Amino acid sequence: TVQVGQRIRIQPSGREVDIARIVTLDGDLPQAEAGEAITITLAEEVDASRGDMFSAAQAPATVADQFQAHLVWMTEEPLMPGRNYWLKCGTQMVNASITKIKHQINVNTLEHIAAEKLELNAVAECNLATDKPLVFDSYADNSGTGGFVLIDRISNLTVAAGVIDHPLRR
Repeated sequence: TVQVGQRIRIQPSGREVDIARIVTLDGDLPQAEAGEAITITLAEEVDASRGDMFSAAQAPATVADQFQAHLVWMTEEPLMPGRNYWLKCGTQMVNASITKIKHQINVNTLEHIAAEKLELNAVAECNLATDKPLVFDSYADNSGTGGFVLIDRISNLTVAAGVIDHPLRR
């Protein structure tokens, strides 16, 4: 929910600004809910572009370039840590790589299995790094901003789907 006068944070920049108007085809609204087609007018001119996320100033999303995630590998060519992929999370698209496969998960027993690569349909807990900060929430907190796909940079095929567990701090 957003409302006129609400203080929001534009991420990843961290700039805070008030909402001046919520505009619809049928006129202005005092507030709007998720799923409504709206235009938000801000009280000040700020730099916000595609991929930036608006959040409540008092409850911002996470901004990090490293995180832990669970993913399912969806292609015949094995996942090898260190290879570069496109990571798409919402409207954000960044360069990313798997820095570590922590373990593969047996989907029948939930047993953790050591793995250096992932084969088709493997599920694993991994660490990922991106070339620039990504704005996200953990999937447990918000599935809309906590899920992602990995895309092969050469073939443009989706090779994995994942959910973000938490950021990794340096």
